[in-house]
Amino acid sequence: MALRLGDEAPNFTAVTTEGTIDFHQWLGGGWGILFSHPKDYTPVCTTELGAVAKMRDEFDKRGVKVIAVSVDAIESHHGWICDINETQNTRMNFPIIADPDRKVSTAYDMIHPNADDTFTVRSVFIVGPDRKIKLTLTYPASTGRNFFELLRVIDSLQLTAKHRVATPANWEDGQDCIITPAVKDDEAATLFPKGMRKIKPYLRYTPQPNK
Repeated sequence: MALRLGDEAPNFTAVTTEGTIDFHQWLGGGWGILFSHPKDYTPVCTTELGAVAKMRDEFDKRGVKVIAVSVDAIESHHGWICDINETQNTRMNFPIIADPDRKVSTAYDMIHPNADDTFTVRSVFIVGPDRKIKLTLTYPASTGRNFFELLRVIDSLQLTAKHRVATPANWEDGQDCIITPAVKDDEAATLFPKGMRKIKPYLRYTPQPNK
């Protein structure tokens, strides 16, 4: 069964390029991103892993751990990392899970038989500190993932987890937020001392609370 938002992220023990991990222990009490690759030595995924390695500082600033998974064996992963470092002008700095028995891929419903009955689809899971799934995305093989968009989503998830706001279309960190409908106008004055801009009774904006 496919994982849905709010489900607990399945735990697993696996060998990675940085040693054996228990996924929940590895996450600790923080945020995490798990993203899958169909197999090693694929062109689009090579660029993606290089891009994430270059953006590692941005994930660290947000307290987010990043981990990838591919169905190939650990020896293959280490060889692939050499290619990633060479072609993407970076150094891999996060683990890749070896999943030759497909245990992780199956637990996260990453194998879609109508697409390919052997290899994983290119999925993304954002996991919160409560170990619940906060976001899922699945990309076609031909389209590289936009990791700047994932940073934007993390900014929104972390903001809305602490404040009673939502983020509007195309929102970016630092822009005005929407006050959630459950907050009454008189309560909003206390919760959001920076002010409220009321467009409609159900559409109220306030400056980002944590800025």
